[in-house]
Amino acid sequence: MWTSLFGLTNLIALAAWTLLVALPRRAFVLAAVLYLGVGLLCLTYTAMLVAVVSGAADSVQIAGAARAGLTNYSIPGIRALFASDGGLVVGWTHYLALDLFAGLWIARDADAKGFSRVVQVPFLLATFLAGPLGLLSWLIVRERRARKAAKAAR
Repeated sequence: MWTSLFGLTNLIALAAWTLLVALPRRAFVLAAVLYLGVGLLCLTYTAMLVAVVSGAADSVQIAGAARAGLTNYSIPGIRALFASDGGLVVGWTHYLALDLFAGLWIARDADAKGFSRVVQVPFLLATFLAGPLGLLSWLIVRERRARKAAKAAR
């Protein structure tokens, strides 16, 4: 079950990223990325999280690992959460959803600030592969145009 869910969430994310990078950014494309990409990943994440934490789904824990829970925010507690196939797929889906959301924001922000698609692609790719790295890079690059736009709006 977890292998299938892992594959499904990856497929959803890859399809949404492909739409975001390759297609013209019309309203229906952006809505598809938001609701069929981010929204569906969030829904899947929520259902899997509830199933794992409640024990409704067998999370296939690694032998000797503590039971997964959401109350122990320590290294051993987080390790216990990820020491199962279920916890790992839940965590991965979390990354997929939030990285895609960040990528969607970057694309919309870049379009609004007049950055070409050619300039956007490296930031989107970095966000797809290593979310916070891509987002931080974009925040640094966008700053000059953001300040210029703010001054013009005064």
